[in-house]
This record gives sequence, structure tokens and C-alpha cells, in this order.
Amino acid sequence: MKHLPKHLRPRWRYLAVRLDAWPDADFDRRDFQRSVWFAAQNLVGDAASADADLKVLRFDFADGTGEAIVRVRRGHSEPARAALACIDGVNGDPVGVRVVGISGTVRACEEKYLRRDGQFRDERKVVFEDARRSAVVRGDRLDVRTDGAFAGATELDFE
Repeated sequence: MKHLPKHLRPRWRYLAVRLDAWPDADFDRRDFQRSVWFAAQNLVGDAASADADLKVLRFDFADGTGEAIVRVRRGHSEPARAALACIDGVNGDPVGVRVVGISGTVRACEEKYLRRDGQFRDERKVVFEDARRSAVVRGDRLDVRTDGAFAGATELDFE
């Protein structure tokens, strides 16, 4: 079977997405893909979400931060961005989803928008709510463990 000519092939856009969650969040590419599909179906309906054809191509998530590349048909970028903005949790874990850029190729998307910040995960002890607790440090953010959950804080909250 022959390939379609170039002018008949579908054209794609690639969304660079950053993910932020609590350090103990545990989900994978399949869970994130399911959340993307459900968000698109709930926002624009079955027919429009099928036409947009959202697919997670690349996914990297560990220690509460991650990034992904989501493929969408050209012309459906804005509804796809809106659908991604509707995601507030993946597999029961609260998550923040932010589209940082749109590109025409996967390579350009990776090079322009998904360079690592050099953030590393560190743990230390802090005093929070008059008690000594452990905190996960990521850049200028601290996630303090409180009674089995986390509370977000910054360096200014401890000075």
C-alpha cells in the first residue's frame, strides 16, 4: 500500500507540557493519556476530541515534576490547550498542567521548550507549624510532609 502524498497527510502540532505534583504522586504515561482524553471529551465533546486526536508522545515524570509532549492536529491547538488546562488530577493525585509552548516538530518542541531547569530534588528538616518536619526541596519550592500529606511552601515561609 502506498503512502499518501504530502499534501494529503495530516498535519500535527506538538504541545510542550510541564507537570507539577506532590513528591509522592505516582502515575505513568498511560494514566496521563487517559486524563487527557477524558478532559478533551468533557470539554469539547466526543466528535471534536476525536478530530483533535490528542496523543501523548513523550512522557517523563519523577519526584513530583515532569514533562510531556502532546500531539494534536493542526487547527485544534486552542481546544487542546483548554482541555489540558482542565486537568486537575491524574490517577487520584492532584497535578498542575502547564502548556509552555507549541511547535511544528517534535525536535523543535524538545529543544525550545523542554530543556531541564537543572532542578534537583533534595530533602531537609524544617520547622513548620511549631514542629520539626521533613521537606522536599525543588528549586525555590518546599513541599513539607504533614500528617501523611504535603503542604507547599517557599523559603520566605521559614524565615
